[in-house]
Amino acid sequence: MILLSGFEPFGGDSSNPSWAAAIAARDILRAEGHEVDAIELPCVFGECATILREAINRLRPGLVICLGLAGGRDRLSLERIAINCDDARIPDNAGNRPIDEPVDPSGPAAYFTSLPIKSALRALQIEGIKAEVSQTAGTYVCNHVFYALMHELSTSDQAAGVRGGFIHVPYEDTPTAPTMSIRDMGEGIAVVVRTTLLTPADAKVSAGTLH
Repeated sequence: MILLSGFEPFGGDSSNPSWAAAIAARDILRAEGHEVDAIELPCVFGECATILREAINRLRPGLVICLGLAGGRDRLSLERIAINCDDARIPDNAGNRPIDEPVDPSGPAAYFTSLPIKSALRALQIEGIKAEVSQTAGTYVCNHVFYALMHELSTSDQAAGVRGGFIHVPYEDTPTAPTMSIRDMGEGIAVVVRTTLLTPADAKVSAGTLH
Protein backbone atom coordinates (compact mmCIF):
# COMPACT_ATOMS: atom_id res chain seq x y z
CA MET A 1 0.00 0.00 0.00
CA ILE A 2 1.20 3.47 -0.97
CA LEU A 3 -0.24 6.48 0.83
CA LEU A 4 -0.12 9.96 -0.73
CA SER A 5 -1.33 13.17 0.86
CA GLY A 6 -1.95 16.72 -0.29
CA PHE A 7 -3.25 19.84 1.41
CA GLU A 8 -6.45 21.84 1.22
CA PRO A 9 -6.19 25.45 -0.04
CA PHE A 10 -4.67 28.04 2.30
CA GLY A 11 -3.59 31.66 2.36
CA GLY A 12 -6.59 32.85 0.38
CA ASP A 13 -6.06 30.50 -2.61
CA SER A 14 -9.09 28.73 -4.05
CA SER A 15 -7.24 25.48 -4.73
CA ASN A 16 -4.06 23.68 -3.75
CA PRO A 17 -2.16 21.87 -6.51
CA SER A 18 -0.63 19.45 -4.01
CA TRP A 19 -3.99 17.73 -3.59
CA ALA A 20 -4.67 17.64 -7.34
CA ALA A 21 -1.15 16.24 -7.85
CA ALA A 22 -1.75 13.53 -5.24
CA ILE A 23 -4.94 12.48 -7.05
CA ALA A 24 -3.16 12.49 -10.42
CA ALA A 25 -0.30 10.36 -9.11
CA ARG A 26 -2.74 8.01 -7.38
CA ASP A 27 -4.61 7.41 -10.64
CA ILE A 28 -1.40 6.85 -12.63
CA LEU A 29 -0.07 4.34 -10.12
CA ARG A 30 -3.41 2.53 -9.75
CA ALA A 31 -3.51 2.10 -13.53
CA GLU A 32 -0.14 0.36 -13.24
CA GLY A 33 -1.52 -2.07 -10.68
CA HIS A 34 -0.30 -0.46 -7.46
CA GLU A 35 -2.48 -0.25 -4.37
CA VAL A 36 -2.63 3.47 -3.61
CA ASP A 37 -4.74 5.75 -1.45
CA ALA A 38 -4.70 9.54 -1.18
CA ILE A 39 -5.91 11.81 1.60
CA GLU A 40 -6.43 15.56 1.74
CA LEU A 41 -5.01 17.13 4.90
CA PRO A 42 -6.23 20.33 6.54
CA CYS A 43 -3.75 23.21 6.53
CA VAL A 44 -3.86 23.30 10.32
CA PHE A 45 -0.99 22.71 12.71
CA GLY A 46 -1.53 19.59 14.82
CA GLU A 47 -4.73 18.46 13.09
CA CYS A 48 -2.94 17.57 9.85
CA ALA A 49 -0.48 15.38 11.75
CA THR A 50 -3.26 13.63 13.67
CA ILE A 51 -5.18 12.80 10.48
CA LEU A 52 -2.02 11.54 8.78
CA ARG A 53 -1.12 9.29 11.73
CA GLU A 54 -4.65 7.89 11.78
CA ALA A 55 -4.43 7.07 8.07
CA ILE A 56 -1.08 5.36 8.54
CA ASN A 57 -2.44 3.25 11.41
CA ARG A 58 -5.58 2.39 9.44
CA LEU A 59 -4.06 1.63 6.04
CA ARG A 60 -0.66 0.23 7.12
CA PRO A 61 1.18 1.55 4.02
CA GLY A 62 4.70 0.55 3.09
CA LEU A 63 5.43 3.98 1.60
CA VAL A 64 4.11 7.43 2.51
CA ILE A 65 4.75 10.57 0.47
CA CYS A 66 3.25 13.88 1.56
CA LEU A 67 2.89 16.79 -0.84
CA GLY A 68 2.60 20.53 -0.32
CA LEU A 69 2.68 23.79 -2.24
CA ALA A 70 5.83 25.89 -2.49
CA GLY A 71 4.66 28.93 -4.41
CA GLY A 72 7.56 30.54 -6.21
CA ARG A 73 9.49 27.35 -6.90
CA ASP A 74 9.51 26.18 -10.52
CA ARG A 75 10.08 22.44 -10.02
CA LEU A 76 9.35 19.47 -7.81
CA SER A 77 11.36 19.84 -4.61
CA LEU A 78 12.42 16.56 -3.00
CA GLU A 79 12.78 17.60 0.62
CA ARG A 80 15.84 16.29 2.46
CA ILE A 81 15.13 17.25 6.07
CA ALA A 82 12.28 18.10 8.45
CA ILE A 83 13.09 20.26 11.47
CA ASN A 84 11.41 20.29 14.86
CA CYS A 85 10.22 23.88 14.60
CA ASP A 86 6.92 25.61 13.89
CA ASP A 87 7.42 29.27 13.00
CA ALA A 88 4.43 30.53 11.05
CA ARG A 89 4.71 33.64 8.91
CA ILE A 90 0.91 33.57 8.39
CA PRO A 91 -1.89 31.91 10.39
CA ASP A 92 -3.06 28.46 9.37
CA ASN A 93 -6.65 27.81 8.33
CA ALA A 94 -7.76 27.64 11.97
CA GLY A 95 -6.05 30.92 12.88
CA ASN A 96 -3.11 29.29 14.66
CA ARG A 97 0.25 31.01 14.32
CA PRO A 98 2.88 29.22 16.42
CA ILE A 99 6.23 30.97 16.69
CA ASP A 100 9.41 29.10 17.61
CA GLU A 101 7.49 26.11 18.98
CA PRO A 102 8.53 22.46 18.57
CA VAL A 103 6.49 20.16 16.36
CA ASP A 104 7.01 17.51 19.04
CA PRO A 105 8.66 18.49 22.35
CA SER A 106 9.89 14.91 22.83
CA GLY A 107 11.39 14.58 19.35
CA PRO A 108 14.89 15.18 18.01
CA ALA A 109 15.95 18.39 16.29
CA ALA A 110 15.40 16.96 12.81
CA TYR A 111 14.69 13.90 10.68
CA PHE A 112 16.07 13.05 7.26
CA THR A 113 13.77 11.67 4.59
CA SER A 114 13.93 7.94 3.97
CA LEU A 115 13.16 8.36 0.26
CA PRO A 116 16.04 7.80 -2.19
CA ILE A 117 15.96 11.44 -3.25
CA LYS A 118 19.21 11.41 -5.25
CA SER A 119 18.09 8.39 -7.29
CA ALA A 120 14.65 9.94 -7.71
CA LEU A 121 16.19 13.21 -8.89
CA ARG A 122 18.16 11.37 -11.55
CA ALA A 123 15.05 9.47 -12.67
CA LEU A 124 13.06 12.69 -12.91
CA GLN A 125 15.79 14.35 -14.95
CA ILE A 126 15.79 11.40 -17.37
CA GLU A 127 12.02 11.84 -17.78
CA GLY A 128 12.45 15.57 -18.43
CA ILE A 129 10.55 16.64 -15.31
CA LYS A 130 12.07 19.64 -13.53
CA ALA A 131 13.16 18.71 -10.02
CA GLU A 132 15.67 19.47 -7.27
CA VAL A 133 16.81 18.24 -3.89
CA SER A 134 15.66 20.91 -1.43
CA GLN A 135 17.45 21.53 1.85
CA THR A 136 14.49 23.15 3.62
CA ALA A 137 10.77 22.44 3.82
CA GLY A 138 10.21 25.76 5.60
CA THR A 139 8.68 26.16 9.05
CA TYR A 140 4.99 26.20 8.16
CA VAL A 141 2.43 23.38 8.00
CA CYS A 142 4.33 21.47 5.29
CA ASN A 143 7.39 21.05 7.49
CA HIS A 144 5.08 20.29 10.43
CA VAL A 145 3.48 17.33 8.68
CA PHE A 146 6.83 16.18 7.23
CA TYR A 147 8.35 16.11 10.72
CA ALA A 148 5.28 14.41 12.18
CA LEU A 149 5.43 11.78 9.45
CA MET A 150 9.08 10.96 10.02
CA HIS A 151 8.61 10.95 13.80
CA GLU A 152 5.76 8.45 13.44
CA LEU A 153 7.75 6.22 11.12
CA SER A 154 10.76 6.37 13.47
CA THR A 155 8.95 5.68 16.73
CA SER A 156 5.91 3.51 15.98
CA ASP A 157 6.37 -0.26 16.05
CA GLN A 158 3.52 -0.57 13.55
CA ALA A 159 5.42 1.63 11.09
CA ALA A 160 8.75 -0.19 11.33
CA GLY A 161 10.38 -0.35 7.90
CA VAL A 162 7.95 2.10 6.30
CA ARG A 163 9.65 4.69 4.10
CA GLY A 164 8.43 8.25 3.82
CA GLY A 165 9.18 11.78 2.78
CA PHE A 166 7.87 15.07 1.46
CA ILE A 167 7.71 16.73 -1.96
CA HIS A 168 6.88 20.38 -2.61
CA VAL A 169 5.12 21.23 -5.87
CA PRO A 170 4.81 24.56 -7.75
CA TYR A 171 1.64 26.43 -8.55
CA GLU A 172 -0.45 24.98 -11.36
CA ASP A 173 -1.84 28.23 -12.76
CA THR A 174 -0.89 31.75 -11.73
CA PRO A 175 0.39 34.78 -13.67
CA THR A 176 2.76 35.86 -10.92
CA ALA A 177 4.86 32.75 -10.17
CA PRO A 178 6.41 29.73 -11.91
CA THR A 179 4.00 26.90 -12.69
CA MET A 180 3.86 23.22 -13.61
CA SER A 181 0.96 21.24 -15.00
CA ILE A 182 -0.87 18.83 -12.72
CA ARG A 183 -0.12 16.13 -15.27
CA ASP A 184 3.63 16.70 -14.92
CA MET A 185 3.35 16.86 -11.14
CA GLY A 186 1.46 13.56 -11.08
CA GLU A 187 3.90 11.89 -13.45
CA GLY A 188 6.81 13.19 -11.39
CA ILE A 189 5.41 11.87 -8.12
CA ALA A 190 4.79 8.52 -9.79
CA VAL A 191 8.45 8.49 -10.86
CA VAL A 192 9.50 9.04 -7.25
CA VAL A 193 7.24 6.21 -6.07
CA ARG A 194 8.55 3.79 -8.71
CA THR A 195 12.14 4.73 -7.93
CA THR A 196 11.61 4.25 -4.21
CA LEU A 197 10.07 0.82 -4.69
CA LEU A 198 13.07 -0.27 -6.79
CA THR A 199 15.86 1.44 -4.81
CA PRO A 200 16.86 0.06 -1.39
CA ALA A 201 19.86 2.40 -1.06
CA ASP A 202 20.14 5.90 -2.48
CA ALA A 203 22.66 6.91 -5.14
CA LYS A 204 25.67 8.88 -3.92
CA VAL A 205 25.67 11.86 -6.25
CA SER A 206 25.97 15.57 -5.63
CA ALA A 207 22.77 17.56 -5.27
CA GLY A 208 23.80 20.03 -2.59
CA THR A 209 23.95 23.81 -2.54
CA LEU A 210 26.50 26.46 -1.62
CA HIS A 211 24.05 28.51 0.45
